[in-house]
Amino acid sequence: MKVFLLLALLLCAHAEAKLLKYPKNYVKGPFEGRVVGGTNATLGQAPYQVSLQTWYGSHFCGGAIINENWIATAGHCVVNTDPESIMVATGTVEWQKPNATYYASSIHVHCRYNNPSSHNDIALIRLNSSIVFNDRTQPIALPTEQMKEGDEVILTGWGSTELYGDTPDNLQIIYLKYLPHKSCKEMHDDDPDLDVGHMCTYTKYGEGACHGDSGGPLVNNGKLVGLVNWGMPCAVGYPDAHASTYFYTDWICRVTSGTTKCFS
Repeated sequence: MKVFLLLALLLCAHAEAKLLKYPKNYVKGPFEGRVVGGTNATLGQAPYQVSLQTWYGSHFCGGAIINENWIATAGHCVVNTDPESIMVATGTVEWQKPNATYYASSIHVHCRYNNPSSHNDIALIRLNSSIVFNDRTQPIALPTEQMKEGDEVILTGWGSTELYGDTPDNLQIIYLKYLPHKSCKEMHDDDPDLDVGHMCTYTKYGEGACHGDSGGPLVNNGKLVGLVNWGMPCAVGYPDAHASTYFYTDWICRVTSGTTKCFS
């Protein structure tokens, strides 16, 4: 039986980093240094990246700016959370030193979000004031077409640089490869938790999505293609699964236009 673990428990029951799943044949081993292969991002390299924080300034998840009023993230980051408890830090590579901060007015978790299977693991946060854009802070567009096998995907986030490690001060960036759904299912032994709403990334042993907080953005060709959901323990050779924004584009548009309800 697979067990979901959280990399850390923070204030208000928020979960940091991605949900972890252990395959039956996985044997935990030591991690030395920065085993997952990322590097420090530079200021302005990912201007759409945000840090979701408690009112006390503790980082718990990542997200992406999709317009001046809305943030996209993972459902499990914010489900059953009081909007007034969330602060959004923008325009920085150091989560403790934001260029600006904003506050949530409402949280819209997908109506069919299913925990712990992680189906429809996507959410939108409406802010109580509009983001001011500058060279450090910009929105990112949604995709208009499906990716192809081997396409490069850029992942950024403040996730741990090793299993159960500390949150790094500097935003991390790593370059991954897109893996089609069929191939991803095969590598995960037809795991039922992996559905058509997920997109997968894969690189090599020693690199992976520990660098990306849950809800953190995955980008291809300047478009937001995914939001970090779950994966096997950091960089052990299995694909990581993320909410596909291409699959959820219609839902995102309906929520942000006010034509559907599913919020807290």
